[in-house]
Amino acid sequence: MKLAIVEDDINMRKSLEIALGDYDEFEVKTFRNAKEALKKLDDSFDLVITDINMPGMDGIEFLEKLDGRYDAIIITGNATLGRAIDSIRLGVSDFLTKPFEVETLVEAIRRSKKVKERLAGRQKPASERPQDTSLFYGTSPALEKALNLALKAARSDASILLLGESGVGKELFARTIHENSPRKSKPFIAVNMAAIPENLIESELFGFEKGAFTDAIEAKMGKFEAANGGTLFLDEIAEMPYHLQAKLLRALQERIIHRLGSHKEIPIDVRIVAATNADIRGKMEEQSFREDLYYRIATIPIHIPPLRERTEEILPIARKSLEKIVEKYGLEPKTFSEEAQAALLAYPWPGNIRELVAVVERAAILSDGETITEEDLFLEARS
Repeated sequence: MKLAIVEDDINMRKSLEIALGDYDEFEVKTFRNAKEALKKLDDSFDLVITDINMPGMDGIEFLEKLDGRYDAIIITGNATLGRAIDSIRLGVSDFLTKPFEVETLVEAIRRSKKVKERLAGRQKPASERPQDTSLFYGTSPALEKALNLALKAARSDASILLLGESGVGKELFARTIHENSPRKSKPFIAVNMAAIPENLIESELFGFEKGAFTDAIEAKMGKFEAANGGTLFLDEIAEMPYHLQAKLLRALQERIIHRLGSHKEIPIDVRIVAATNADIRGKMEEQSFREDLYYRIATIPIHIPPLRERTEEILPIARKSLEKIVEKYGLEPKTFSEEAQAALLAYPWPGNIRELVAVVERAAILSDGETITEEDLFLEARS
């Protein structure tokens, strides 16, 4: 099913493109405005999804120009009774007010009578397979679901917020997004907000000029400049001091930064991927994290499930980690006994992959012989 999305808001347009692209049955094309869509729509399209309030030509006038050639669904953040009546008069099949769940839109698409008629006898388009996911040692249905969304998002330039417990592999996701994006030949720069002293975060991100503060004996480029053209991964973003969040927001909105001690504007071209294990909505409610910054960095939020929901990955990760640790320390080759493997699968892994790798490393170093036993894992002591 080929869908045309006509939406002037880039964040909304990209979000719908990615969310609907997650469905194998949909082929999605987006247009920035009605005039552009009118030039490019042809008989290959099955349905039009359009905003009403757009510059140049609004959604109602656009539908009038289409003259009933396609089924149409209206999406708008400013619904009025008059507009709804106008759209019904033009024969739209559904009228959704923002915000709405993607599933609601999908149900509306599937209800379309003309779409059903057009699709009669037509085959579904083939799904696109994930690309480079070599950073992951194992796989599971829960991982595949999150990874598939990340790979679709990677093709766009939308900001992504990775959510999940500590140790679930958020930086691996960020690197995979970068490696599968148009920016993959440019730098990937990772910054952990929780690991930088509060008084140094601003200079680390934005850089400084010589003499900007007491220890600034020479000018230094910040992370934004270092990542120019590529991806800047802001880990533990919820730990960023509140007074600096406004400066980060301004940099993301204006695509310009200023080094400390300088008024010179430096243009930046950076894709932001952020991550947190905190309850960021709770932080917004308690006003320790800016709501406007959240919506700027969370165009596409992706939840990464904990390892206890990805048990199919535990043994592959453990074996691969063991292989690398043995090589790192020059140890004799080792394997896990059946009891040790069962214990690894039974343990809940509150520290997720980071904890699993640490347990394997300790067992590899301290165990005798070629076989790592259940006792070598010391999991009972961690329960």
